[in-house]
Amino acid sequence: MLSDGALRMLVLLHFHTLGYSPIQLAYMFVLYELAGVFTNILAGWIGSRYGLSSTLVAGLALQIVAVLALSQLHQDWVLAYSVTYVMFVQGLSGIAKDLSKMSAKSAVKVLSPDDNQRLFRWVATLTGSKNAVKGLGFFIGAIALNFFSFVSVLYGMAIVLLIVLLSSLILISNRLPKRQSSSKFKEIFSKNSNINWLSFSRVFLFGARDVWFVVGVPIYFYTFLSQKNLGVSDFAFFIVGSFMAIWIIFYGIIQALVPKLKFIRNKTERQLLEAPFGWIIVLSLAPLSLSLLLFLIDQTSVSSLVIMVTGLLVFAVLFAINSSLHSYLILSFTNTERVARDVGFYYMSNALGRLFGTILSGITYQASGLWLCLATSGFMLLISGIGAKKLK
Repeated sequence: MLSDGALRMLVLLHFHTLGYSPIQLAYMFVLYELAGVFTNILAGWIGSRYGLSSTLVAGLALQIVAVLALSQLHQDWVLAYSVTYVMFVQGLSGIAKDLSKMSAKSAVKVLSPDDNQRLFRWVATLTGSKNAVKGLGFFIGAIALNFFSFVSVLYGMAIVLLIVLLSSLILISNRLPKRQSSSKFKEIFSKNSNINWLSFSRVFLFGARDVWFVVGVPIYFYTFLSQKNLGVSDFAFFIVGSFMAIWIIFYGIIQALVPKLKFIRNKTERQLLEAPFGWIIVLSLAPLSLSLLLFLIDQTSVSSLVIMVTGLLVFAVLFAINSSLHSYLILSFTNTERVARDVGFYYMSNALGRLFGTILSGITYQASGLWLCLATSGFMLLISGIGAKKLK
């Protein structure tokens, strides 16, 4: 997740400075998200048929290959070749990330005690720490663009990933479920209506985040800092990357704390099942309100920037609560025998939402700016609420 976040920030800001339009920048991430859609749906079946340790090891190994491949990018390459090469590396990194993520989430169901509250805490802690590490990757990517050689950072990442891979082989792999040779590919699709509706809701939940997160907000902030006479234009990369990192780390911390919040901790199993609908409606108010404010005021004013930062932090809190509830419910709905397939299918929906959000991020920002990105986000959340309402 560390290298994944760093790579994302590096590519976005570097190619923006080369004059790429918001739509072109969005398309650069399409292969990454598309790889996630197919990887998750296949990884669940592979993990079930050949064992979770196989997908975990494969994910970590591929991430090392992707990081080392990126380090071979040369400044004197033809631009079109450079872009194609980076897109390929991003696709490989996306495959690696989703293999590892699916394995880790499934392992929580297998290794956790048979207690719903403890399962909630375990999955929230894992998901929150994962996002915090990804946020740190955004920060490292921003630093690399301003202060250090990115190649040396990539070599450092490869070494850390190698240590994690070796540690996983020694400490974890033998405790994960073994292969189920009878597992059929058609069984990747769940017959559990709760899993299907939760997956539907997940598509629009994460699409609603990425429709402003991937292109809109980073380019808005970078443009604002570069054009305004604030004395920080030389550090625009660093400031934008730092904000994106802080947002993700903050979101990850809130995710980890959700099971400890009083208004969540004291809920019954039935109340936790009903909670996503109410929380997603509350969440939809954040981007819709921000969109209206940005539409009514000057988007180039300092006040708009203050409103944006405040509103996005509120979004982070509400989004973390929704995401944490979703991550718990998918493991609650499934069983040990089907966990890899159901989690893989669920995160395929997650990747599909990110793919839609990525494409829409470039289109809406280029069409009318950040306010349209946020308005689209709000409407996607309302659609997500339809799926959450169907849970029973």
